[in-house]
Amino acid sequence: MKIPIHREGWPAISIFAGLNALLFLFTGPFGVLGLPLTIWCVWFFRDPERVTPDGEGLVISPADGRVLAHVVAPPPAELGMGDTPLTRISIFMNVFNVHVNRNPCEGTVMALAYRPGKFFNASFDKASEHNERMAAHIRTQVPNGAEVDIAVVQIAGLVARRIKCDLVDGQQVTRGARYGIIRFGSRLDVYLPQGITPLVNEGQHVNGGETVLADLTNEIGTIREPIS
Repeated sequence: MKIPIHREGWPAISIFAGLNALLFLFTGPFGVLGLPLTIWCVWFFRDPERVTPDGEGLVISPADGRVLAHVVAPPPAELGMGDTPLTRISIFMNVFNVHVNRNPCEGTVMALAYRPGKFFNASFDKASEHNERMAAHIRTQVPNGAEVDIAVVQIAGLVARRIKCDLVDGQQVTRGARYGIIRFGSRLDVYLPQGITPLVNEGQHVNGGETVLADLTNEIGTIREPIS
């Protein structure tokens, strides 16, 4: 079965495969002990196709992983979106999840901001504030013509040491399209206007490009059943 691989993965795969080949060369049959790591590296950089739901105003998950507790917090200061608290949905990716990141909504990239930081475990709430991150401000439009500001933040984790973001200022983006990747365990935060009810629950597994996180066309305070 052919496994699609993200282009960022080939250098790492080459290193793992080369080291594994040297292990076979110098240890003979014991080189088989390195095969699980090489196979895992290939699996880590897999880039499967996804079917993004249709529907105006939908915000989809930018990553595979587990939903952490929803909190109310201001968006990253470096984006210049103000300090009004927003609803934050956080998605934790372990080293076995697909790590390709996808646009949560369609719209225009209003700002991008990188901030260096620490490397706490990405499942900790303090990772959103203190860890290295790459933030994007996307302005989208709902059917009634209103403009809504969304922030999506790639956050490095305990093991992650490389955040790749392909977005540029002013770019028109499509919901569900690939826009980056984070290497080896990390987290993504999505900031939504308060009053928009999340359609996912804490602990739920989500798929990047497919699982609906929220519906921006919902009326403020409307409660709907989660969409898996």
